Amino acid sequence: SLNVKDLNGKHVFITGCDSGFGNLLAKQLDQRGFHVIAACLTEKGSRELLACTSLSLKTVILNLTDPSSIANAVEFVKQETDGEGLFGLVNNAGRATPMAPTDWMQIDDFHTILDVNLMGLIEITLKLLPLLKKAKGRVVNVASVMGRLAFLGGGYCLSKWGVEAFSDILRRDMQHFGVKVSIIEPGCFKTGVTSSEVIERDLLRLWNQLTPEVRESYGDKYFVEYIRAQRFSMKRLCDSDISKVTKCMEHALMAKYPRTRYGSGWDAKFFWLPLSYAPTLLSDMMLRMLLPTPAARYHIWLIQ
Repeated sequence: SLNVKDLNGKHVFITGCDSGFGNLLAKQLDQRGFHVIAACLTEKGSRELLACTSLSLKTVILNLTDPSSIANAVEFVKQETDGEGLFGLVNNAGRATPMAPTDWMQIDDFHTILDVNLMGLIEITLKLLPLLKKAKGRVVNVASVMGRLAFLGGGYCLSKWGVEAFSDILRRDMQHFGVKVSIIEPGCFKTGVTSSEVIERDLLRLWNQLTPEVRESYGDKYFVEYIRAQRFSMKRLCDSDISKVTKCMEHALMAKYPRTRYGSGWDAKFFWLPLSYAPTLLSDMMLRMLLPTPAARYHIWLIQ
């Protein structure tokens, strides 16, 4: 419950501020007196955020898949901090789709997610570490419960497991320099990342490009039931109160003794994270109940 003193005016750089967690956190920290540097992917997101915050909040356009965009954002942060160092880095930007069975994927589908969620996160962190070490600051990396329990195919779970590993290594390396590293592990929340429209559009694209052999092994009924399961998860399991996540981020930045990991959301605390400690046989059985069974599986049962 103890907070760091004299936080007013400290600089915090947040990625992914167009909407969702990053957008809300930028507004909250701005109200608390931080000098927030909010990275947005689009000009529209930047304008909308500037319109509802104080003059001390600054925005910069950042595309984590573009090295020149990362370099420009880092230079902007250096100019804004003006030799004071960077107190906080919140790596929040990311994407979740496409998510689908593994044999529906092409290698580019993995790059689409990994290049943002993992490689982009690593690159921006490496370039800002000198400023963080100077201020003895904080790094807050947004992972996921799926970084503890791989469930859906595609690059999302892989990227979040990578964020977990990178954060653990970074924390152990930076402890000698007074830099603290925390990991946020949200459950399912209603944000742009979990938009049903985006998820279903990607699923339809992947389904339409499958070879006849792969499509037949799953069956048309599987696709319909998979969409239905996704809709059920988004409507019933996803929490609309994203402040549960941003409160954890605030604590990681402001607490004198921040936690290493923050499980955010009731589903994370009471289902996903406990299940990640269960025997594999049990977790596989539980997860199998959440998604439909391919047609080929029924065929195997009939043969047996």
